[in-house]
Amino acid sequence: MSPDRPNVLGPVVDGQTRCVHYRTGLDVIAVKFACCGEFYPCHLCHAETADHLATQWPRDSRAEPAVLCGVCGYLLAIAEYLGTDACPDCAASFNPGCKLHTELYFQG
Repeated sequence: MSPDRPNVLGPVVDGQTRCVHYRTGLDVIAVKFACCGEFYPCHLCHAETADHLATQWPRDSRAEPAVLCGVCGYLLAIAEYLGTDACPDCAASFNPGCKLHTELYFQG
């Protein structure tokens, strides 16, 4: 891990934040969880390794830098992440399937 990148917890399998649950070439984000302020690759990693239940980011927290691009280390604000399919810094594509799970992380 680079000293300027946040630590990503859970069963991470590579340096681009892929985990044992989601490890395709496009699975390159980690989410900072509202409940603990820690980054995890996915909701399953949090559920399996954190000692508490996950909570969603409130709707009024859209400016919070809570999504890490595992390719370049850029931190996206929640609104920025929800409005894109790729990293605005390095253009790495994100898994479009992740959008199916946004309600697990962010209030609608």
